[in-house]
Amino acid sequence: MSIFEALKGGRGMMPERYKQLSKEEMEQRVSEIKHKLGSRLLIPGHHYQKDEVIQFADITGDSLQLAQLAQQNSSAEYIVFCGVHFMAETADMLTTPSQTVVLPDMRAGCSMADMANMQQTEVAWERLQAVYGDTIIPLTYVNSTAEIKAFVGRHGGATVTSSNAREVLKWAFRQKERILFLPDQHLGRNTAYDLGIPLEDMAVWDPELNELVTGREDVQNIRVLLWKGHCSVHEKFTVENIRSLRERDPEVKIIVHPECSREVVELSDYAGSTKYIIDTIQAAEPGTKWAVGTEMNLVQRIMNQHKDKQIESLNPNMCPCLTMNRIDLPHLLWSLEQIEQGDPVGIITVPEAVTVDAVKALDRMLQIR
Repeated sequence: MSIFEALKGGRGMMPERYKQLSKEEMEQRVSEIKHKLGSRLLIPGHHYQKDEVIQFADITGDSLQLAQLAQQNSSAEYIVFCGVHFMAETADMLTTPSQTVVLPDMRAGCSMADMANMQQTEVAWERLQAVYGDTIIPLTYVNSTAEIKAFVGRHGGATVTSSNAREVLKWAFRQKERILFLPDQHLGRNTAYDLGIPLEDMAVWDPELNELVTGREDVQNIRVLLWKGHCSVHEKFTVENIRSLRERDPEVKIIVHPECSREVVELSDYAGSTKYIIDTIQAAEPGTKWAVGTEMNLVQRIMNQHKDKQIESLNPNMCPCLTMNRIDLPHLLWSLEQIEQGDPVGIITVPEAVTVDAVKALDRMLQIR
């Protein structure tokens, strides 16, 4: 079911009465339903979720990790995915038809995933094929819609995560001369640059203008075609944030996510996936100082877990991911009560034809070593 179908007629809107409940009432009720449903229920919680939600998660992790763990749990009849829409889609595609994936708030989308739709991608593919012929392999970040994953799967490509992007790009270059990387230009650029590809050999496809943006006259030397998309959270970390921090305290180590811009990654001390950030700070010596360039809910959780270290956000004015934050305690309770009553809402269902091709892209990624 699409977001618009679910919201039609108010079907996907949480009743106002949930907003009147106290935190204690909601926590008690969620605990009761979890206990009642037992193994029939699985709650995956993404790292960027609020603490009020993550406290009830059975498993925590990044988007693909959670979907894979859900896939391994054949006993869960209901999977209440505390994340955003594309994550729940992936969970639905990897689980069995007898399992129901629920998103507590269907408005929890991802601005990055929404920056590449099928119509735009088909137009881009046709025009780029006209210029480069059969020399391009498409890759898509897992932060993309099921339809985009399916497009990539149909055309011989694979999905990537921020953890394995380097290996997947190396694999892709063994398949074709060029890569079309969707939808996050920054992860694509940072990974390709780390593999030794000069910035001048990359160009950006602008889906609004339907054209390739490059400073080169000879476009035949372009090897990486980057979709003009970005993460609205990670793009808010700036070079000025880094310069200001360095001036204030040169001892602070800066660690950022590769969804940040090339300029920010280049000036940082470390860059890597969410897991890399968590593991690096976990392994750091007590008393060390860190500025973290990623989502604020996760930064705050890292701060609380490592009080023996001085940790702060790289951007002092950073806000949590707004769409991820739509999943809150009232919505979690509402979704669980609907399941308890036998009338679940926010059900995520990916069409079989889309699933088949999208899983091809996921499987190719998982086979790359």
